[in-house]
Amino acid sequence: MKKSKGFNGRKGGPRAKDWAQAIQSLRPKHDLKHLLKVVGMARSTFFYHIKQKQDKYEEVCKKITDIYARNKGRYGYRRICIELRSQGICINHKTVARLMQEMSLQAKRKVRHYRSYKGQIGKTAPNVLERDFSATGPNQKWATDVSQVNIKDRKCYLSTILDLWNGEIVSFTISDSPNLKMVTEMLKKAFGNKANYAGLIMHSDQGWHYQHKEYQNMLQERGIVQSMSRKGNCLDNSMMENFFGLMKNELLYVNSFDDIKCFKKELEEYISYYNNKRIKLRLGMSPVQYRKQHQNK
Repeated sequence: MKKSKGFNGRKGGPRAKDWAQAIQSLRPKHDLKHLLKVVGMARSTFFYHIKQKQDKYEEVCKKITDIYARNKGRYGYRRICIELRSQGICINHKTVARLMQEMSLQAKRKVRHYRSYKGQIGKTAPNVLERDFSATGPNQKWATDVSQVNIKDRKCYLSTILDLWNGEIVSFTISDSPNLKMVTEMLKKAFGNKANYAGLIMHSDQGWHYQHKEYQNMLQERGIVQSMSRKGNCLDNSMMENFFGLMKNELLYVNSFDDIKCFKKELEEYISYYNNKRIKLRLGMSPVQYRKQHQNK
């Protein structure tokens, strides 16, 4: 704190309310009376400035807490800032970050991976995608993968297809076993009544499902170009890995599930939330909102 005489770029050093703000940010780790002694500030002066600041952002803090709760703690300061601005509240993202820190609101992060690679048991495909995750419209580039989830002594597997254009989950299946049916059913749901997807690139890792003849035939029948990541290189399918990481951070790791059926129900609800409501930062809105907006143009 003694090195902070010029913080905020103010001539002559910080004002009393600046010191009060600095002290407030240090309170979780230090005793208040020691902080006040170092600065030479009266206790009453400190609480006066803190109360003024709290009154100024009281309504904003309520809205931040509401947005955070409605999204079950999945939003960080960037998405909350976008939501506030959509409600007509013009506020800097740094202010939102500071207010959330003071209210101890933050998203937890943890990463785990499921590996479906069992060696070359069928025909592999070249890496057509080459980490070019950009697309100018829907159904140009899809990514797919399988992720394992452990609930107590039970396991389930989520197989998904993600459209790289807007990050929308096109299709998914949840299975108690990582079998081939899980993947072929996912494809059937994705294709629906549309028979022709000529030119669409379907990218995956080299998992055994994607080397299987039945899976490859389903793609070839619709003119889909198969693409595979290089062996042992998860970055080649990072968009899909990112979704699984989000799902586990925002659903699995922040909740306690004793029943696999309950988790499956929550997982379906989460995917619906992810597609329809969760703000994607690069889009500034949810994937479905982005698709609908561009379909109307």
